[in-house]
Amino acid sequence: MDRVILHSDLNACYASIECMLNPSLRGKPVAVAGSVEERHGIILAKSQEAKVCGVKTGEAIWQSKLKCPDIILIEPHFNEYIKYSSMVRDIYRRYTDLIEPFGLDEAWLDVSGSQRLFGNGKQIAESIRETVKSEMGLTVSVGVSFNKVFAKLGSDLKKPDAVTVITRENFKEKLWNLPAVEMIGVGRKTFLKLNDFGIYTIGDLANCDRDWLTKQFGKCGAELWVFANGLDSSRVKPDGYREPVKSVGHGITCTADLVNAEEVWRVFLALSQDVQKRLTGYGLKACGVQISVKDCRLFTSQFQKKLAIPTRSASELAREAMELFVKRYEWKNNVRAVTVRAIDLVEFNAPAQLDLFSDIAKHEKIQKIDDTVLALRRRFGKNAIFNACLMQEEKMPGGHPEESVMPMRMYR
Repeated sequence: MDRVILHSDLNACYASIECMLNPSLRGKPVAVAGSVEERHGIILAKSQEAKVCGVKTGEAIWQSKLKCPDIILIEPHFNEYIKYSSMVRDIYRRYTDLIEPFGLDEAWLDVSGSQRLFGNGKQIAESIRETVKSEMGLTVSVGVSFNKVFAKLGSDLKKPDAVTVITRENFKEKLWNLPAVEMIGVGRKTFLKLNDFGIYTIGDLANCDRDWLTKQFGKCGAELWVFANGLDSSRVKPDGYREPVKSVGHGITCTADLVNAEEVWRVFLALSQDVQKRLTGYGLKACGVQISVKDCRLFTSQFQKKLAIPTRSASELAREAMELFVKRYEWKNNVRAVTVRAIDLVEFNAPAQLDLFSDIAKHEKIQKIDDTVLALRRRFGKNAIFNACLMQEEKMPGGHPEESVMPMRMYR
């Protein structure tokens, strides 16, 4: 018997919440946009009225103003978006405990076991749509299908405030003529490569030879063939499920280009403190460190290294990141953005094989100092204690949440 999977998508989530909080914005072309001053000047979300004018998510603010001179730009309020998306998720919990988030504004629901109480999949989807609208003042588009991939495609087919049902009998008619890029797992670069082989639609992808796709695209190619043919069998995760943490990182786009190694060091140190905080919360330590560096021409380089002694210390992570930067980065252009990531994670109390040349006593002393600093910051606030070098302007933007829940992989 087929499962009944819903994919519910809050329509224009950020912009819709802003319009709900400020009713005077309703009916106007509104966009939530990043800060130009902090060099995040792109459109994060737009209202239906802005969409009609051609405004697109991800484009630069100046581009949106050319298309829609009257557009109203609003700075993001992430705490509000998190709060209201959580409230919408509470509505989902009335129908099932199998709820898998896909970002703040989307979620899959497995309602296979809820039909005796609430009706069939379409009826449950309509009930959710009406409840969200009446209780929250927001709208959702819901796709109903027998697997996760087609449920998501269904929620994208008709917006806003709609329910679309994709069945085994009609999926070829409704989905196979769509561009392949509409399907989850097909990004822009993959789509362009598919086009080079004369594959343009989901139907083209479904009718390819699976072995050939695997040869051209590896495991991803085989998965895309499975998705296109309606054979996906991945499960909806239980409510509250968190995938095992494989890496912990923090990155920023600087408010101005970093022009020397000293400025890069200060940013690495500030980012590593956030990484240490999250590693401590997870009870993990890193056996490796990875950095990403984007220069002022938007070219990104990525480097990584193993650590002689596994650590969660901010000081040690920053030092290793800086050594990696100095050794590997060719300073041809100034630096625009950097990321520090702790990789190869293990439990904090896991034994480690040390070499003869590592100073374990020094490592333990630094670890204790950094743990004490973290405890003080947690108790008395982030600015209660900090490194003296961070008293200088480190060109880091402020006002952003320290951590966001990112979409999970939907693959098996």
